[in-house]
Amino acid sequence: LQKELLKYKQEARNLQGIKDALQQRLIQQDASVLQLKQELLRANMDKEELHNQNVDLQRKVEERSRLLAEYKKELCQKDRHLQQHQTKLDELLRQLSEASYQQVDLERELEHKEALLAHCMKREAEE
Repeated sequence: LQKELLKYKQEARNLQGIKDALQQRLIQQDASVLQLKQELLRANMDKEELHNQNVDLQRKVEERSRLLAEYKKELCQKDRHLQQHQTKLDELLRQLSEASYQQVDLERELEHKEALLAHCMKREAEE
């Protein structure tokens, strides 16, 4: 009986050693799981922050796109006005050029008539 008792005590010590080792391993695994949960929580927080930043950046891009569309619209309107003014300016320059040619023609005609008048006056004075 004593041999059997010693054998069971030895077996109980072996099993206690195995139990202690398994408990130590379980504690290490629990610590690892806790560390992984913390890392997962941090990763999820980082992911949420990145998502919020992405949403904010998307909103800014949409706002800038809207402003760009407005600026393009304004630019097109200004281009149309500029084109209209350019057309009016070209027409006025053409009219000014025509008036200038008419003025030169009238001045020549006036000089010619003055010369004729002077010639007539000279002839009348001689007669």
